[in-house]
Amino acid sequence: MPEQPFASVTDLEARWKTLTADERTRAAVLLGDASQLILDEVPRATDADPKTRQRIVCGIVKRAMSGPADGVGITSLQQGAGPFQATTQFANPTGDLYLTAADRRALGAKRQRAFEIDLLPLGYGGQE
Repeated sequence: MPEQPFASVTDLEARWKTLTADERTRAAVLLGDASQLILDEVPRATDADPKTRQRIVCGIVKRAMSGPADGVGITSLQQGAGPFQATTQFANPTGDLYLTAADRRALGAKRQRAFEIDLLPLGYGGQE
């Protein structure tokens, strides 16, 4: 884990909402976890601008904390009364920490590229 998370609870609140004491405690842990996630998945992120890392860590934690507190594991909720129906799908119902493709690009992750390796020896099958 990095010595200091890439963002503070105050940074998260400035980008999202005022947190309760319990939310602040949870956010502090998640900010450290999200910072480590970035280093694990995009080692080149150490070269990224500190403000970029701060923004991305706050986004990761916001996504993780946005799900319903009592809805762990719910991917869809449907309610009905008479002819009326309401369906809700949560974007991150389990509160997972993850990087989006845009996050990876901003952190300088290399794009994957296709390549080939010729496994046949030179001269085999008509090769010269």
